[in-house]
Amino acid sequence: MLPLLLSFLVAQSTPATPPPEEVVQPQQVRPLPGQLDAIPTFNSNSPELVLKEGILLSTFPPEGKKVPSAHLNFPFRGRFDVFAHHIARAEPPEDLRSLYLGIILHNPTTQPMTVNVLQGASYLSQPDAPFIQLPSFSQNLLGNVFAGPGDRVMLDVLRGRRQDIFPAQIVIPPGESQMLLNQPIPVRGLTPPLNGRSTLARLRSNGTVYAASLAMFAKTNADGSERAPTLEEWENLLQNSDVSGPRDRVPTPLEETGKPRIYGRVAGVARGTHWRAFIVDAPKAKYLTIPQPGQAFSYPLSSLHGGTLGTEQIQSAPLLVRYPDTAYQAHGNYGIQYSLKLPLYNNTPTSQTVTISLQTPIKEDRLTQPGLRFFTTPARQVFFRGSVRIRHRDENGQPKTNFIHLVQRRGQPGEPLAVLNMKTGDRSLVEVDFLYPPDASPPQVLTVATQAQK
Repeated sequence: MLPLLLSFLVAQSTPATPPPEEVVQPQQVRPLPGQLDAIPTFNSNSPELVLKEGILLSTFPPEGKKVPSAHLNFPFRGRFDVFAHHIARAEPPEDLRSLYLGIILHNPTTQPMTVNVLQGASYLSQPDAPFIQLPSFSQNLLGNVFAGPGDRVMLDVLRGRRQDIFPAQIVIPPGESQMLLNQPIPVRGLTPPLNGRSTLARLRSNGTVYAASLAMFAKTNADGSERAPTLEEWENLLQNSDVSGPRDRVPTPLEETGKPRIYGRVAGVARGTHWRAFIVDAPKAKYLTIPQPGQAFSYPLSSLHGGTLGTEQIQSAPLLVRYPDTAYQAHGNYGIQYSLKLPLYNNTPTSQTVTISLQTPIKEDRLTQPGLRFFTTPARQVFFRGSVRIRHRDENGQPKTNFIHLVQRRGQPGEPLAVLNMKTGDRSLVEVDFLYPPDASPPQVLTVATQAQK
């Protein structure tokens, strides 16, 4: 009782922080062109905190399994992604066993199956990618700026990497299974004993394959040291276990209920891995006319139910199969790549300075004023932590590629990713790519602004 009482007294003695002051930026918000592709994503994010061994997500057929309801019966063929994001904590605190995350692939056919790992990365919070304080804007050409495992994983995949813990190819014999991932989430030696692991792999199979993510505590060798579970032990858990726990909060239905909205965590197969957009004035246009001097327009990124910023556009990936107590959609689009092309055109009679920015406005579904709301001093909560690649030609016509790491708090306008000096009649193609990172809170916007003439 003492720690709880002490924290209460400290809270009472701390002066309340006044709410930050808001400012409305008069920028038009347009729906983002394009759409998600139809490639399925195995999305394992519930329960986020895993304290019990069991099945995190299984797309295996339910026939012959001890708990049929734990298996969603979804076969993958060809291209698909595997995303997993889970946390382990010592419970009770003296139980310092490592929790292993296993991702198993199964070949149900009578022919050998090949799965190619195109890109892939898996990192721990400790020690691989701790949540360190970083500036809001950092150059990241070398790919060494990140905070948090989800941030680092998305950066690796954006740069086309395949981490060496993943083989280039997995061959699965007929009727058998192989492990895509068998890695620990250690808590020993950490204060508090808490750790997390994020994983994303882009795969291509030459036939039907089932997938499952599983949680199991490390096995113990005769000398007391830990060892990873074997394939046979993973298969036994898959065959005989129920879903893992503790279960996350049950989401509220997507339609308005009048109650506080609970999005829930995702455990299912989402439709979509990539949102490609060619952003132009109209569907058949060839360019995007820059805003008039002193004006701006924006496009939502990862908009969702209750947060469409007046566009009524919901970008959340729909779920093809899911557990009934988990999210109805892949809110936040964790691990999904946005590839945005903006063929800018200066149709004004004078040269203009144009900026491209990623921003984190205050979340709204319908805009209460004509523009987006920001705080004059951003709030404490970090709502976006990840890297963006931006490509365009410089003033000498030479191609330029930059990676920029952003840390944006709720209500933060952000700094320009690129500044273009466009002469009258100039056209300039700008390309923006990023993978929406775990631990981010949607929505964000991509903003094109033309500076006011002096």
